[in-house]
Amino acid sequence: MDQNDPLKNYRQKFHIPKDKDGNELVYLCGNSLGLQPKSTKTYIDQELNDWANLGVEGHTQAKNPWLPYHEFLTENMAKIVGAKPIEVVTMNTLTANLHFMMVSFYKPTPKRYKIVIEADAFPSDKYAVESQLRHHGFDDKEGLILWKPRPNEEYYHYEDLKNIVEQQGDEIALILIGNTNYYTGQFFDMKRISDLGHKHGCMVGFDCAHGAGNVKLNLHDSGADFAVWCSYKYLNSGPGSIAAAFVHERHAHNKTLNRFAGWWSHNKQTRFNMRDEFDVLPGAEGWQLSNPPILSLAAIRASLDIFAEVGMDALTEKSKKITGYLEFLLKQLGEDTIKIITPENPEERGCQLSIQVKNANKVLFDKLTASGVIADWREPDVIRCAPAPLYNSYEDVFNMVNRLKSILN
Repeated sequence: MDQNDPLKNYRQKFHIPKDKDGNELVYLCGNSLGLQPKSTKTYIDQELNDWANLGVEGHTQAKNPWLPYHEFLTENMAKIVGAKPIEVVTMNTLTANLHFMMVSFYKPTPKRYKIVIEADAFPSDKYAVESQLRHHGFDDKEGLILWKPRPNEEYYHYEDLKNIVEQQGDEIALILIGNTNYYTGQFFDMKRISDLGHKHGCMVGFDCAHGAGNVKLNLHDSGADFAVWCSYKYLNSGPGSIAAAFVHERHAHNKTLNRFAGWWSHNKQTRFNMRDEFDVLPGAEGWQLSNPPILSLAAIRASLDIFAEVGMDALTEKSKKITGYLEFLLKQLGEDTIKIITPENPEERGCQLSIQVKNANKVLFDKLTASGVIADWREPDVIRCAPAPLYNSYEDVFNMVNRLKSILN
């Protein structure tokens, strides 16, 4: 499989972590922090050199001028998430973007104020929506509706969400779902959820942190009002790097939408006149606040250029194969040993498989780490493994399961 892999040479474009003896580790943690492209240093060095040699003039005279720098990322980012360029902007961090989107798209009234999230949403999302409820003067327990899996199940059923919205739709202002659940890896049908919410007068948004660069999001076609995602997981932009946001085209020219504003959301032609009345930019750029950190954007740009070369079609094709191979090997260990809590249907997951090992605790995970496998532990008993198709090999997957088998034996 490695010999026949059309993406095999891309592994050489990334730094693979090594152990103290210089052996490459089996890195299956791209769902938490993606590996560094070797080109990242060159991209950042270009901006450091221009800063050193040009100072403030780098805003207009740098090889890649800083004033419009975020625009250099827009087209490639839009392709990754299935959006139009006017719908996408790279800015801020994920939870900050989530709050800025809710300023515009969570518009509670005394009757319609509730927010629906999945019960096991990423904790930061839950904290954010609870704080929004409190900010608007509502009880954060009464105002939060949890879409829950059924008893003794891990997955979410659309019928249950439909029942919630049909029964309480006139009280729900916003449906906010993590499009790929961080814990189980379940990938949701965003168009189905958007259509359901809009039918009942709700705004609909998605946290795509575990989806961007992992699955085909098709954000424009989904009809979602907004989406947010980080760039340091599958998009390999470095720890804590700048995030991105999507605002659907139908909102692009609505200047009456409530929003927090800053000078970078102001008309580019008159931005530096300084004393003009606020004139908001059309599209997602109209949600920017400040000039962006160029060094972070340079790192994202390095990765996005690799994604542009590969394309999401080739990436997801390998993703399904290599994840299927991991699933096949894990199942050989026996259902009395391993339980995979990620959906079997490849269309309902990305490259992450979440596994539970019967009668095991974090000691097992620590032994797996000591064996040279970098995966991810999530309380209370889940190991998340993500064979990222850009840089992981089928041999990585084989070695991971082989070492797990040795530890179990």
